[in-house]
Amino acid sequence: MDHHELQKRFETLTTAHLADACVRAQVPVRCAPAPLQAVLPGVRVAGRVRPARHVGSVDIFLEAFETAEPGDVLVVDNGGRTDEACAGDLVVLEASTAGLAGVVIWGLHRDTADVRAIGLPVFSQGSLPTGPQRLDARPADALAAATVGEWTVTSADLVFGDDDGVLFAPAARAEELLTLAEQIRDTERGQAERIRSGDTLRAQVRFDAYLAARRTNPELTFREHLRAVRGAIEE
Repeated sequence: MDHHELQKRFETLTTAHLADACVRAQVPVRCAPAPLQAVLPGVRVAGRVRPARHVGSVDIFLEAFETAEPGDVLVVDNGGRTDEACAGDLVVLEASTAGLAGVVIWGLHRDTADVRAIGLPVFSQGSLPTGPQRLDARPADALAAATVGEWTVTSADLVFGDDDGVLFAPAARAEELLTLAEQIRDTERGQAERIRSGDTLRAQVRFDAYLAARRTNPELTFREHLRAVRGAIEE
């Protein structure tokens, strides 16, 4: 799936839809830690991961841009450090010029006002005025993999971001996951419209029947019941 189609498919979805799709497809739900959020609320990003492990210098990002393809998303691994900002306005502007779709930072950024003005979607843990005051040895796989929270991602992964945060998914299963997410979206939109029309969610998911069934089968879970009635509120 090329980056144009990927971005178009994600336009009417959320990371929540995709997370539920992963559950339904039995794909690990790989969410970035909650503090990693959009620098500019309301921005969205979808693209193939372009990983880069930061060791104290921006040259790793410039090298990543040399081999990046249009629509890629720079995923920066700075170990979740909160004692330095590892990218600022020049890196973000260069990423935009190189045709990348966004930047995701497992760490901090700086130059917030300028970054927001550039408009490229940037997600990070927060901001700090100071840049790195170190230069560590560069690992051999610095441009092959990035770790974000508990997850390690490569160019075989996609990254999605919105106001709920950041989610990673295997590129090889993009079509399946997007299709499931669209189905979940449509089901939930229909449920919301019915609630607004006076048909409560409890009635829609036959909650009374679930309570009755649970009296005879205490092991029955609400998720099992939802699957039986084709509900979608938990996945």
